[in-house]
Amino acid sequence: QVQLVESGGGLVQPGGSQRLSCTASGRIFSLSTMGWYRQVPGKQRELVATIGSGGSTNYADSVKGRFTIFRDNAKNTVYLQMNNLKSEDTAVYYCKVLDNRAGAVFRYWGQGAQVTVSS
Repeated sequence: QVQLVESGGGLVQPGGSQRLSCTASGRIFSLSTMGWYRQVPGKQRELVATIGSGGSTNYADSVKGRFTIFRDNAKNTVYLQMNNLKSEDTAVYYCKVLDNRAGAVFRYWGQGAQVTVSS
């Protein structure tokens, strides 16, 4: 079993910056894609950004140029640097990791971190 612990989040003013982190621990075999998703009440969870084990990245159009995803494989940690935050970025942010073992892929989610962008 893999556990994910998220940190960061909170209240930030429009135009401000914030960094989220998500660390995996436990019986990790081989982490592949790591990513961040977000959800607001009444809406489906949506992809924010993903990063592959080799460092390839993918971003939602709404965050391109403002958010950066990166990872530290030695620490089993994925980060989301959020700059120039807007009110529409307010959401609960969840990290997700894929762990590959014996030909099977296991998906794990973090507990969620509230990010509120407001003046």
